[in-house]
Amino acid sequence: MVIVMKPRVSKEEVRIIKAIIEAKGLEVNLSKGNTYYIIGIIGDTSIIDPNKLQALKGVERVMKVQEPFKKANRLFKPEDTVINVQDSIIGGGKLGIMAGPCSVESEEQIVEIAKRVKAAGANFLRGGAFKPRTSPYSFQGLELEGLKLLKIAKQETGLPIVTELMSTDYIDTFVDEVDVIQIGARNMQNFDLLKQVGNTNKPVLLKRGLSATIEEWLMSAEYIMAGGNENVVLCERGVRTFETMTRNTLDLQAVPVIKKLSHLPIIIDPSHAGGDAYLVEPMAKAAIMAGADGLMIEVHNDPENALSDGQQSLTPDKFEVLMNKIKFLAEIVDKEI
Repeated sequence: MVIVMKPRVSKEEVRIIKAIIEAKGLEVNLSKGNTYYIIGIIGDTSIIDPNKLQALKGVERVMKVQEPFKKANRLFKPEDTVINVQDSIIGGGKLGIMAGPCSVESEEQIVEIAKRVKAAGANFLRGGAFKPRTSPYSFQGLELEGLKLLKIAKQETGLPIVTELMSTDYIDTFVDEVDVIQIGARNMQNFDLLKQVGNTNKPVLLKRGLSATIEEWLMSAEYIMAGGNENVVLCERGVRTFETMTRNTLDLQAVPVIKKLSHLPIIIDPSHAGGDAYLVEPMAKAAIMAGADGLMIEVHNDPENALSDGQQSLTPDKFEVLMNKIKFLAEIVDKEI
C-alpha cells in the first residue's frame, strides 16, 4: 500500500501517519522528492482501512500495490535510483560501462586489460576470481589470488572492481576488497546469499536467472533491499529459450518493463547473452537505444587462448571501436559515460 501525501505536507503530519502505521506492526518506507512525499507500507496491509488513511490530514490519495515486490517498486520511489561507486555512476543519465575478462588469469593480463578498457571509456573493471562453470573440469578461477590481482589492477587504473560472489563464506572479504558485488545468474535465487549481501551497504549487481521471470528477478532484488541494502543494479544477461543458435536469448524488452515497474538501474550483458563476439556490438548498441543504464562487456587481450569464454570476448581494439559508437549513441538518448 502507498500513501501519496499532499504537496507541502508538514513533517508533523508525516510523523503522525508513520506512527499510526508502525503501531500496527507494519514497516514504513519514506520516499521524498522535490514535488512529492510518499509513504510506503510493507506487511499485511489488510489490517488497515484505506478509507481511514484517506481521511487523515495531509493525505492526497491511498493506492494498493498489486506486485509482491515493494521496496523495488516504482510506486514506492518514483525517482530513479542512482548508484555512485567512487564517482563512477550508474543511472540518472550516466552509463556504467563494466569491462574486463571473464576470468582473471595473471597480473600482466588483468593490468593490461584494465588500462586498455579505461582508456577506451570503461568506468568499472569486471573480472572473475571465482567462476561458476557448467563443467566441474573447467577452469574455476584463481579465487582469492584473483581478488589480489584485481586490486593491483585497481591500484594501477583507479577503476572500481566488479566481481562475482558465490558463497557466504567469503562475504567479509568481498565487503572489504570489492567495490560492486556481483550475484550471478545461477545464484539469483540463492536466498541465503541475497540476505547476507542485503545486510551490507556494498553495491550489488544482480544478474537475471537463466529461466527467471522479471517478477522473480525483482523479488530477488527485494530480498537484498529488505535487509536494508538498497544499492542494487539489475543486469539482464539473456534467458534460456528453445533457440540454439545463440547461447541465450537477450530480452531487451526487460529494459522498458523494468523502467516501468522499478526505480532500480538496469544494465545489459551482451557477452553472455549471445555467447559469440560478433553479437556483442549490435546487442550493446540496441541496449543503449532501449534505455539501459550501462553495459557489462567481456574483453580479453588474447581471446583464442582465454581460460574461459574467449569466444564471446572482444579484443581491446574492438572494445575501443565499440565504445566510440556507444558514446555517439548515448548522446541520442540523452545519456553520457
